[in-house]
Amino acid sequence: MKQSQLFSKTRKDAPKDEVSLNAQLLIKAGFIDKLSAGIYTFLPLGLRVMKKIENIIRDEMNKIDGQEVLMPALIPKDLWVQTNRWETFDALFKLTGGDEKEYGLGATHEEVISPLMKKFIFSYKELPTYIYQFQTKFRNELRAKSGLMRGREFLMKDLYSFHTSEEDLNDYYEKQKQAYFNIFSRCGLGDITHITYASGGAFSKYSHEFQTITESGEDIIYICPKCKVAVNKEIIDEQSVCPECGEKELEKKKAVEVGNIFQLKTKFSDPFDFKYMDERGEKKPIIMGCYGIGLGRVMGTVAEIFNDKKGLIWPESVAPFKVHLLVLGDKEEVRGSADKLYCDLREKGIEVLYDDRGESAGEKFADSDLIGIPYRVVVSDKTLDENKFELKQRKSNESKLITSEELFNILNTKH
Repeated sequence: MKQSQLFSKTRKDAPKDEVSLNAQLLIKAGFIDKLSAGIYTFLPLGLRVMKKIENIIRDEMNKIDGQEVLMPALIPKDLWVQTNRWETFDALFKLTGGDEKEYGLGATHEEVISPLMKKFIFSYKELPTYIYQFQTKFRNELRAKSGLMRGREFLMKDLYSFHTSEEDLNDYYEKQKQAYFNIFSRCGLGDITHITYASGGAFSKYSHEFQTITESGEDIIYICPKCKVAVNKEIIDEQSVCPECGEKELEKKKAVEVGNIFQLKTKFSDPFDFKYMDERGEKKPIIMGCYGIGLGRVMGTVAEIFNDKKGLIWPESVAPFKVHLLVLGDKEEVRGSADKLYCDLREKGIEVLYDDRGESAGEKFADSDLIGIPYRVVVSDKTLDENKFELKQRKSNESKLITSEELFNILNTKH
């Protein structure tokens, strides 16, 4: 893509009321725009990052037999009443339609998925099954001050699993744990993300959060130095030692929750009388689990962690482009060389943002650092004289002159 055609622009300053680092960086770099507290537009660069994260998640969900659907966000009141959440779900946005019927905007989708699957699942032969979606959620969040970390409108992957027994649920639950570790590792967060024991509420004794260590995190977790599992602050009094190995000396850290998994059991199948027929012809309750990841939270967490004073430093797997190509000067030979390289990169399937604007070198370098694309390639008088290109990784302070062959060898290597 040519940067001259990109309608969004970088900014010198973020909105004065934006206190979170992730939103400040993403707004300044032209990835998102703030409409209101906790409500953001994803601009072309930001949407590319979100799609990278979405595709990583989709790939891992498909590997463990997930089937993708898209459910409505507008959910009739009677479904919320059946689960006793119309009056008790504090974050639920409620509205009345022109037909005078009341609706809740989808904060979560148990009230939709359970009656939906009841239409299709009747026998043990149709179980287990796993259904997921990427859907915008709406929550009347009172503390929407953390940028993409805590929004009133946000994109979430939620998968719901359906089983004949708790044993089968436990087996799939473990598969989801591994899939989540794979996802966060592929997004660049693997080494600093810990599975964390949290209260299961009405569902079970424990649920599990995936918490990423960052000083900007709103949560406090206690990490076992041996097992690397953690305990959420909310349950540390009742679970003061490592739940895996019994280690007593746990390390206190600030973190942000990037995903969670629950064993719902029959919490949302019972209200809809959702049952299956077993081998003996007897009706049994469907056992459920749910597994959520906030895509904006992942993006915001990556932005919070991978940056320096100059701007963002995207991991290659989720970067909007792999290469930022800069042409310096307006000599016809220089621009012709840059144009050709741009075409060659695209022909080889390498994602490239081409800064073909007539801005100064200083402006282009500053924007490139702020946007944070993994590789920067410069074409200038200097490089043309030596028949080479200048290559610099965003995470490095050093650049080097290399031939086109060397350049393509580096860029074609998967990291």
